[in-house]
Amino acid sequence: MTSLTRFSVAPLASMTRRLADVASGRADPDLVISDARVLSTYSERILPAREVWIAGGRIAAVKPAGTHKGGAKRYDAKGGIIAPGLVDPHIHIESSMVTACAYAEAALLNGTTTIFCDSHEIGNVMDVAGVEAMLEDARHAPLSIFLTVPSTVPATSPELETAGGDLTPDKIAALFDKWPEAVALGEKMDFVPVTMGDERSHAILAAALSRGKPVCGHVYGREFVAAYAASGVTDTHEAIDRDIADDMLEAGIWLFLRGGPPTTPWHSLPDAIRTITELGSSHKRVAVCTDDRDADDLLAFGMDWVVREAVKAGMTKEQAWSMGSLHGATRFGKEGEIGGMGGSRRADLVLLDDDLKPVSTWYGGELVVDQKKITPILDEALSDLWRYPEAAYHTVKLPKELKLTPDLPTTPVIAHTIRTELPGIILGHEQIKLEPANDWQTQFDRHGLCFVTVIERHGKSPGNVAHGLLSNFALKSGAVASSVGHDSHNIIIAGTNEADMQVALRAIEAHQGGVCVVQDGEVTAMVPLPIAGLLSDKRVHVVAEEVQKLKIEWEKAGCTIPYMGFNLIPLSVIPEIRITDKGNVLVPEMRIQPLFEPA
Repeated sequence: MTSLTRFSVAPLASMTRRLADVASGRADPDLVISDARVLSTYSERILPAREVWIAGGRIAAVKPAGTHKGGAKRYDAKGGIIAPGLVDPHIHIESSMVTACAYAEAALLNGTTTIFCDSHEIGNVMDVAGVEAMLEDARHAPLSIFLTVPSTVPATSPELETAGGDLTPDKIAALFDKWPEAVALGEKMDFVPVTMGDERSHAILAAALSRGKPVCGHVYGREFVAAYAASGVTDTHEAIDRDIADDMLEAGIWLFLRGGPPTTPWHSLPDAIRTITELGSSHKRVAVCTDDRDADDLLAFGMDWVVREAVKAGMTKEQAWSMGSLHGATRFGKEGEIGGMGGSRRADLVLLDDDLKPVSTWYGGELVVDQKKITPILDEALSDLWRYPEAAYHTVKLPKELKLTPDLPTTPVIAHTIRTELPGIILGHEQIKLEPANDWQTQFDRHGLCFVTVIERHGKSPGNVAHGLLSNFALKSGAVASSVGHDSHNIIIAGTNEADMQVALRAIEAHQGGVCVVQDGEVTAMVPLPIAGLLSDKRVHVVAEEVQKLKIEWEKAGCTIPYMGFNLIPLSVIPEIRITDKGNVLVPEMRIQPLFEPA
């Protein structure tokens, strides 16, 4: 790898004299960005006719245009807007299906220079070893990457599902003590146990709070907000509407307004932002974030897009960019380094057009994107992606034979089915009476059903297979499958017949992970994910093309929710019913519900 990492910028303590000399005009800067308008996140104004002086990868000063007369290297902004790089306060790198190194390319193209990631997905597969592997990957990436330590691995008890990892309070404490990048506790997804006083959940909270680390949240339901805040949680990205957003602000919880492609479950910003635009709340403790993006959406719907969505929802350009940069930095106590253009801050900068679309990006004073294309120095940094430990390439462990469909009932039964609805987060518990039929297809035609099956893939409970039925999923034929079944990341398959489901399962096994579509015994689209069954080892544009093809075939198959919503079907902390490798789980009762009961 090249030296283009976050560590290429010297610590401020060793730079103060030089920065003072440059700012005072006693020494030349390394770079002057001239003829710029400066977007100040401190005063939320766009300042005309400015130039930015950069030395040692840091901002020495912002001066009136034409002030510097010396011999520094120059970049002519031609009247464009210079703003601090975007800071994404809540993302999951694994959702992008690429490594941290590969993720950096898309982020920088979109003007994002810092991210705070929760690596609970790889933690669920590989325990501490997976989290530490991603941290090593992040250290090699040309991007500032901080970790919010996974807090809920596994998401539920071993009686309800099998995960590959088990991050205990002691393991979480050790991660905080070993890794300086570990700046907060990641989203505490088990909000019901937290509010009910569960001992393990609160021991994990204590591991963070006793070290002075903030706690990130994940909660649905206004009735849980007070107890959740009382437990020490101080941010959330799950404010899905105006009223719960308002409750959270008043409870002292930072809001991360999540903007996502409208066809996915991740676009709650337009409703939640109404606490500001309709109820008059201040935006001072509100940031924006992306949360989950696949490789395709990462390129098309980055943080810059979310900022523009905030403008569409009623914020000014200056307010929206501050919510995308300074506010996220401030939440994690990093505003002295990033999020603004004050003297001594990192020279992580973006040149914008008048619509807030990124044109060029500087990372630590290095021009890494110019005129919407990556520069040779960034291309070199991305040409040798960091390789994960060998164990990461062997995480799909399956028996030779598995039965993927339930037996056809021969007497009248009540089937406890899982009803999908857009956007795909909340799933309905639908009880359907099945009269005897000669085959499953007859039942599917009568009731709009298909199979859904979850298979344990970590080798801890070999042969664990749970059968279920999806309603309203509208799969016409064949099968769809994924090794990214949140959060334990077992394999989830939906299908209309055993044969195509078996083809899908063995395709995932052959690639050691992936998402695929199968029709008539043939794999019509596949995104291989050989690293922990979650990540590709390819550059982001290559994976984006694979994802585009997958989406086309997914839609052809008739699926009513996108594949990222499909991946949430096993997520057994969100109501009303889920399916894990142990069976159908009723939420919030947190108990296994048999698929069939006598009518």
